[in-house]
Amino acid sequence: MRQGAEAGGKRVVISGLGLVSPLGDKAAYWDALERGASGIRQLQNIDAEHLDVRIGAEVLHFDSSAIIPRKQARRMGRASQFAIVAAVQAVRDAGLTVAAIGEIGERVATIIGSTLGSYEVGEGGIRAWRKSNYRHANPMSIVNALPNMPAHYVSTMMQALGPLITPSVACATGVQAIGEAKDLIQLGKCDLAIAGAVDAVMFDYILAGFGATRALTRDYNDAPEKASRPFDAGRSGFVLGEGGAICIVESMDSALARGAPIYAEILGYAASSDAYHVAAPDPAGGGAKRAMRWALADAGVSGEEIEYINAHGSSTPANDAIETAAIKAVFGDAAYGIPISSTKSMIGHAMAGCGSLELAACLMTLEREVLHPTVNYETPDPACDLDYVPNNSRAVPGISTLMSNSFGLGGQNAAIVLRKFH
Repeated sequence: MRQGAEAGGKRVVISGLGLVSPLGDKAAYWDALERGASGIRQLQNIDAEHLDVRIGAEVLHFDSSAIIPRKQARRMGRASQFAIVAAVQAVRDAGLTVAAIGEIGERVATIIGSTLGSYEVGEGGIRAWRKSNYRHANPMSIVNALPNMPAHYVSTMMQALGPLITPSVACATGVQAIGEAKDLIQLGKCDLAIAGAVDAVMFDYILAGFGATRALTRDYNDAPEKASRPFDAGRSGFVLGEGGAICIVESMDSALARGAPIYAEILGYAASSDAYHVAAPDPAGGGAKRAMRWALADAGVSGEEIEYINAHGSSTPANDAIETAAIKAVFGDAAYGIPISSTKSMIGHAMAGCGSLELAACLMTLEREVLHPTVNYETPDPACDLDYVPNNSRAVPGISTLMSNSFGLGGQNAAIVLRKFH
């Protein structure tokens, strides 16, 4: 029996999925990943002529009006709207309704994270206040900018009255939200969780700031689909993205009792700290190693049982080499036989939303039995010498057990182990 099940006495599954992505909704997202199609484009939603970086993975033509009344949407930020749309999709996908969630509301947790929340709402309020010669401050612009607003709005819409949690752990947020949902259910704190992460920080100042650190690639403004190059020797930085995914996480007994579809069982999860630097990863990969090892231990599986790893794979020179070395340290010689791919090669880096979008890609792998590729892998790097599923998807009949990694600013690390449900 797995250690996680021993600790909590419950098996935990994912029974619903909703997402907002640069590639579209769930069906479009999965189809594009399988084809190796990129969602990275010249920026269209913002004016980028004054920037050194003019590309990104934007969510285009987003319209929440079918779900959120326009008057209410005007008060919300983009991240909160992403969260509501993805959450409603996930609830429906799980065979539930908003009313059904409300009926068991005290046993439903909401765990939805972001980095900056709805940054643009706060910034707009500040600009309007200054333009009014400091006479008219809009207090709701401050409230609606807070990082916990996506979780608040989802909890309120669903009348989910259980634990309300907003993890904000940079790029590890999505995996941590879903992992913490698993832990809460096993601890008996709730029976079901609406869990995931979203981000919408595609603004000129964010692009300029990351660009100033040289973290963003500046080399592909005229060929955006080639810009994100995880593990390739020519990688020169990440590409900013946006969006996110929300999952319905619940006990196996609950899902089976109502005949819910089950995408996967969550076997194990762990988080760790580098305790090293505010922006640079630990060059020894200590935090990454600990997260992976502890996730395997929580799952009660050996490294030999992992058949695929969805890597953090950010396309920065340091991260990809360090993650590769950490995988080899954890899995030993078996690492060379484990296929690895980076979803960010096609959707860029959605900050808090990246881990949940990558977990959605893992659910595709288990359901369709196919690995999406790492696109733009052209020139091998001696420091990145594993199997990165280059450029073309790969059929993997019978795949059962996989891992997904997310590593973030501030030395935040998270890893999760999923298995096809039996």
